[in-house]
Amino acid sequence: MTPGDDHVVLVDEPSLTEPVLVVAFEGWIDAGFGAATAISTLLDITDSTMIATFDGEYFLDQRARRPMARIVDGVTVELQWPEIQLRHGTDGDGADVLFLVGPEPDFHWVEFSELAVALAEQFDVRLVVGLGAFPAPAPHTRPVRLAATVPPASQHLLAKVGLVAGELEVPAGIISALELAFADAGIDAITLWARVPHYVATLPYPQAAVALVDGVASIAGLTLDASALRKSADEARSRIDDLIG
Repeated sequence: MTPGDDHVVLVDEPSLTEPVLVVAFEGWIDAGFGAATAISTLLDITDSTMIATFDGEYFLDQRARRPMARIVDGVTVELQWPEIQLRHGTDGDGADVLFLVGPEPDFHWVEFSELAVALAEQFDVRLVVGLGAFPAPAPHTRPVRLAATVPPASQHLLAKVGLVAGELEVPAGIISALELAFADAGIDAITLWARVPHYVATLPYPQAAVALVDGVASIAGLTLDASALRKSADEARSRIDDLIG
């Protein structure tokens, strides 16, 4: 195990060819559940399997992220613990894709970032793409636009997506720490942010997920079939039209 740490367990070591690493965590900014829906779709269409798991006792606050108890006829038979995973799948052309998914770590962000970088180096990751979504003054009648954040070494990627102009100071998620950690390791990193109409930000908004999946495909050169997700987005658009009407 290259990372050499008790807080991550590698359960499989597939032979990969310059994979892209897609990162999406639960519990951070995700208007319209755009990132959650996008990552769920990506895990499904790439037929992903787990290759590593991180120590939830060490990285997660289990009172804030409680395990689910399964109770059968009054008997507690199982606890389903929240888990951060590294997963592997392939796109429509067989290209390797890794996914870092699960609850956003509550503790030890620096150490978690170091482990993520070590795994990326072990599997020769060529690009890291984070996913998120935020409320924006945008109408649902227009295509969802993406914005991006990058560390200084990856500024050349901004031209492919776009950005929010000006200087901002906002509370950071671990994705920001990961951007900088990957940059220090010489790995390009970019986070794609879907702009979700503020008036539907608390509702499922699959249009945002479509934009994120398309963004991943474009920035990483992957073949990703989001046709089922597009159908859901069209249905959601009709429902919103009816509500507004």
